[in-house]
Amino acid sequence: MPQQPQDDAPEDDVVEDDALQDDALQDDVTQDAPTQDGSAEVDPQDPAEPGPEVVDGVERTTALRAGLEDYDLSEEDYALLGVEAGDAPAEPPELLPVVAVVGRPNVGKSSLVNRILGRREAVVQDVPGITRDRVSYPAEWTGRRFMLVDTGGWEKDATGLDARVAAQAEVAIELADVVVFVVDATVGATGTDEAVVRLLRRSGKPVVLAANKVDDQRGEADAALLWSLGLGEPYPVSSVHGRGSGDLLDAILDAVPEEVLAARQRPSGLRRVALLGRPNVGKSSMLNKLTGSDRVVVDATAGTTRDPVDEVVDLGGREWQFVDTAGIRRRVHQSSGADFYASLRTQAALEKAEVAVVLVDGSETLTEQDTRIISMVVEAGRALVLAVNKWDLLDEERRHYLERELERDLVQVQWAPRANVSARTGRHLDRLVPAIDVALDSWDTRVPTGRLNSFLGQVVAEHPHPVRGGKQPRILFGTQPSTQPPRFVIFASGFLEAGYRRFLERRLREEFGFEGSPIELSVRVRERRRR
Repeated sequence: MPQQPQDDAPEDDVVEDDALQDDALQDDVTQDAPTQDGSAEVDPQDPAEPGPEVVDGVERTTALRAGLEDYDLSEEDYALLGVEAGDAPAEPPELLPVVAVVGRPNVGKSSLVNRILGRREAVVQDVPGITRDRVSYPAEWTGRRFMLVDTGGWEKDATGLDARVAAQAEVAIELADVVVFVVDATVGATGTDEAVVRLLRRSGKPVVLAANKVDDQRGEADAALLWSLGLGEPYPVSSVHGRGSGDLLDAILDAVPEEVLAARQRPSGLRRVALLGRPNVGKSSMLNKLTGSDRVVVDATAGTTRDPVDEVVDLGGREWQFVDTAGIRRRVHQSSGADFYASLRTQAALEKAEVAVVLVDGSETLTEQDTRIISMVVEAGRALVLAVNKWDLLDEERRHYLERELERDLVQVQWAPRANVSARTGRHLDRLVPAIDVALDSWDTRVPTGRLNSFLGQVVAEHPHPVRGGKQPRILFGTQPSTQPPRFVIFASGFLEAGYRRFLERRLREEFGFEGSPIELSVRVRERRRR
């Protein structure tokens, strides 16, 4: 991987005039409210007031936490601050059964989601197309927890934005363990409903049919007509009044397959690795070489693989769950047909994986598809390893230009470990193991709260945020509430510019590593309480 270019301060004006910095810091200290004992509160981040010797950042963290009491914090903020497991490894996330709610537009899917959750989470309006993205919510019924996924309306032959909304619904079906198909009982089964039924049958997932808008006993006759869809018993329910929702939830939980429950309760322990890349870069050839057999069909024709293929691979003395995926084509080729559905399944496979090995063809110039696939991995929050395939075909001149292309086009992911391999000959495939290990270790890394705030205090002292409009935002406190990927939340007294956030991310990587893992950095602006 090319060396990351040295980055100076995040903006040209980050390093302000020394006198201006001293004045801004002095003003900030004098504005602090007095403590309970009447003494002036000292800003622990002020380099002019170092305070007592900091041991592992504990005293600094304690002082910063005490200072936060002067600011307006929400219950969610306090919940984040209550995560003080920074000195211990994070608990693995609970694997919950996934229940997707699908149907055509304006049949009451989001209203039913709100009814199941017992609160108004999803936006509801009597207009088709309000919900667009698929959104997940943790839910519970009779002591059994599951993940509920709300989706946008699915329509046949949709175009433009509606087509993308429908695609998100199809991804939700691929990822779900149980699908709740919602139909408007007052309208009956439409042609779109029947098209959804065909889609659900192809998926092979258990389906529970919910006949919505049955507000009283007279509507149950309309619900009975939905037996004609061939999905079994329709459960009459009113998402507005809650009528019949208990019976529907019982049916949903009974439909969760036993093997899914067993797999959720007893994780296999195998790390899931997805092989991604544009068509014909050698993903299937790599999987065949790793397994030592012709596990998947390989052909020179691009797009041979249609469905994700799972296979347990013994590599580096350990077993891994590798997933060969279909090549992701340009969007113009995804409008319809098998390639479109193959792309959806590839996206679903990525979301189930922990680390993605993105293959690029070293013998060809990097394309927009390569960078878009890498961006998709980063946006999904998965660990990333870059594999340059067909290395055995490259001469010295091509290798020289390839290095320049990687440095120019992949500047945003210079942190990703890289392996130069040949899927055809098997050359250097063993180098994937240390690269994957490094990426997964970074993906699981948690920084202790005390060490994080000591680091932030040092960074702010060296490179304060630029003064904007006569004000200089202060970083009040930082915490890492979760891993996979590492997520940092910074409490600040004002808005932190995008350039300064990138600067903080770069410094986090310099200090703590995170090689091969994306970092999520969010800022919560909190104002001082009025007295």
